[in-house]
Amino acid sequence: MNNIMEYKGYSGTVEYSSEDNVLFGKVIGIKSLISYEGQSVDELRSDFEDAVNEYLEICNEKGIEPEKIYKGCINVRIDPLLHKQAYLIAQSKHISLNQFIEMSVRDKVKSLSN
Repeated sequence: MNNIMEYKGYSGTVEYSSEDNVLFGKVIGIKSLISYEGQSVDELRSDFEDAVNEYLEICNEKGIEPEKIYKGCINVRIDPLLHKQAYLIAQSKHISLNQFIEMSVRDKVKSLSN
């Protein structure tokens, strides 16, 4: 995936401001706002890692559990007919609807990642 950095399980965006001539970004997938910037890719990455470390230190000092990025649980809204079709296919394959959806998403991610 382009324009995404990873550190300690956190994902951060990479953007460029031509107005300010600076790279910047924010951690995605959590409610807390963690932002960073830099004049170069190396500076951006360093500030990103420092920002994540600072967030984790603050959480530790305050006795707060850091936000989990991906819990493995999502709420998906789909067309009722598609829901029914997926359920019937899952039943015919003797798997749960969750297993069917996980397999389907895994297949799609794999095909789009290539």
